Amino acid sequence: MTPYLLLIHGNTKSVSTEEEWNQFFAAARESGMFRGGSEIGERTALGNIDSMKSTDHIVGYMRFDSEDTQTILDLLEKHPVVLHGGTVELCELPCS
Repeated sequence: MTPYLLLIHGNTKSVSTEEEWNQFFAAARESGMFRGGSEIGERTALGNIDSMKSTDHIVGYMRFDSEDTQTILDLLEKHPVVLHGGTVELCELPCS
C-alpha cells in the first residue's frame, strides 16, 4: 500500500453543503482507502520564517492508502472542494 496525503486548499468559488461533505465522507470510508483527516487550526512557524512561503491557503488534510493512484483520483472528483471550483493536492508519501 502506498500512503497519500491530500492537502485541501481554501480556494473554492462557492460554499459546499454539509450534505455534500457527508456524501463524500461516506464514499471515502466505503472505499477502504480513507485513513482520517482534519481541518488545520492555528499555526506556529519555527526556524527561518523570514524566507518561508505561507501555507495559510491550506485549510485541511486527508490521509489515504491505496495500491492505485487512479482509484483515489476518481474518488476525489467528488470532493466538495473540487465540486465548488477549489483545489485539492494529492501527495504520495514515500516509504523510508
